[in-house]
Amino acid sequence: MRHNKSFNHLGRQSGHRKAMLANMACSLIQHKRIQTTVAKAKALQQYVEPIVTKSKEDTTASRRCVFSYLKNKEAVAELFRTIAPKIENRPGGYTRVLHTGFRQGDGSEMALIEFVDFNEAALASAAPKAAKKTTRRSTKKAAEAPAAEAPAAEEAKAE
Repeated sequence: MRHNKSFNHLGRQSGHRKAMLANMACSLIQHKRIQTTVAKAKALQQYVEPIVTKSKEDTTASRRCVFSYLKNKEAVAELFRTIAPKIENRPGGYTRVLHTGFRQGDGSEMALIEFVDFNEAALASAAPKAAKKTTRRSTKKAAEAPAAEAPAAEEAKAE
């Protein structure tokens, strides 16, 4: 029976599963996004989120705790130097899983897991939409008319 067994074993023994998740977490931290199966992406998301939360506080104890999960100096340094400062105000939800379709070989459902604040394409597309003007002018006369009326209105207020 599997009563209260709440996480996906991914068809592996515990040592293999821990090593695989640690390696995938290091790759995610170093590359900011990786492509994998949906089941592994969801398991990795549960594995990485608490580690990223621990990295918000840059102390020796938190570094050692994170290193005990990742076992990679470069990944720990990257996490504390670049990722932690960007997510310090975010209360959680540091990663997102995007479904990308099915793998050609075995039909397995694939996904892209990435850090939310490091997706340059999404951040770039969100910025121009906010800065874009909402009014359109069809002729030059329409554009010049409000400019000519504004000084006249200011003169009337001055009197």
